[in-house]
Amino acid sequence: MMPDNPTLFISHGSPLIAVEDRPSGRFLAQWGARLPRPSAILVVSAHWQTNSQPAVSLTPMPETIHDFYGFPDPLYDLAYPTPGAVNCASEAARLLEAAGFGVTRDPSRGLDHGAWVPLALMYPDADLPVAQLSLIHNGRAADHYRLGTALQPLRKAGVLIVGSGALTHNLHELSSAAVGPPAPAWAAAFAEWIAQKLAERDIPALLDYRRAAPHAARAHPTEEHLMPLFVALGAAGRDFVAERAFQGYEHGALAMDDYLFHDA
Repeated sequence: MMPDNPTLFISHGSPLIAVEDRPSGRFLAQWGARLPRPSAILVVSAHWQTNSQPAVSLTPMPETIHDFYGFPDPLYDLAYPTPGAVNCASEAARLLEAAGFGVTRDPSRGLDHGAWVPLALMYPDADLPVAQLSLIHNGRAADHYRLGTALQPLRKAGVLIVGSGALTHNLHELSSAAVGPPAPAWAAAFAEWIAQKLAERDIPALLDYRRAAPHAARAHPTEEHLMPLFVALGAAGRDFVAERAFQGYEHGALAMDDYLFHDA
């Protein structure tokens, strides 16, 4: 029997990691080769939200979406021509509906930069089928954890479930320097609280992070970049080990932590 794949949370940071040499990008470029090779990849990105209910992408050949502005021209020339994971997305929709969610099936959605930028570093051959699952706009942490829980059976089929967002994401408090200056105390306190609660497997505290975590509203003025963490966490099941695979900061306050969740 194929062992269950781990689930991942990736802090994808600036799209410039696709063309600039940064520690976070170097880590992703090595990480893909160390992970079990999946049959397909299902990405939950901070950059796709749908109202009321989740959506899945059923695109056979998803386009590379350059959903960012004001960056150098070479970034817009990049493409990630991976095949779509239509069967995986269809099964994800079935599992979500069985769990009580309404699901929209999107036949034309491509891959936004929260999906293709990290995957282009991890799997540069673009030969693995990829589909996306949207966040629920204004959904709570508990809603996204329940999404992930419903998707657990995909891991037994070798699907790699990836949440792509940012451990902290306050664009108003970033430095212009890509690497450095040192992280401000509020960002470090939030990141360390998340690390501690994951190590303790304290799901109630994590789902209540907005009230319980230090500087939560400052770390995430809006919540969409943390919600993918809860999908990956839910898909990992209750008996998980959280491995903090990468830790670092870019632009001062942007925590770039990557997590791998695997069975205990």
